Amino acid sequence: MEILDIFANRRSVRKYAPKPLEDEALDKILKADAQGLLEDEALDKILKAGLLAPSGHARRPWEFILVRDKQMLERLSGCRSSGADMLKQAAAAIVVIADEQKQDVWIEDCSVALGYMHLAASALKLGSCWVQVRLRAAADGRSCEEFLREVLGFPPNFKAEAILVLGVPQRSPSPHDLQKLNLSKIHKEKF
Repeated sequence: MEILDIFANRRSVRKYAPKPLEDEALDKILKADAQGLLEDEALDKILKAGLLAPSGHARRPWEFILVRDKQMLERLSGCRSSGADMLKQAAAAIVVIADEQKQDVWIEDCSVALGYMHLAASALKLGSCWVQVRLRAAADGRSCEEFLREVLGFPPNFKAEAILVLGVPQRSPSPHDLQKLNLSKIHKEKF
């Protein structure tokens, strides 16, 4: 698949099929080897895509918290006052946090890693959606970050950026039409 085809096919998916992901996707049982690495092919590829993302000064301040437990996914759906209900139907989610003491541009670094994982999921024909949590409020009135820190137990020097929700799309959205791109947004040499 050409790189622009992968980009054109990447769509935010907010409705997932109720069945778990098939074997060729994420339904394999996660097993940890001696180093704690995931053996599941699809998840492994998505997570490695995030780890391959560039970061300022190659500091890679991010950490990824993989969540597959259905009860935990349902609980995480309360991390926002709205816009996170799709977690209840999801097969998995990756919570992206970063050590703000390691990198001053952790927000940008996490955003690039999330984008890479988003594209990897699309290339694997999985649905994904970015749920913004930084600067957002939880359903209970706390910040999303406070909510997630309590639920997931990450230390205070780590900040939450977003959650990448993953699942089998309920329907396959049509790709973006490359012929309809707004090329007037491209400026050459000067604005």
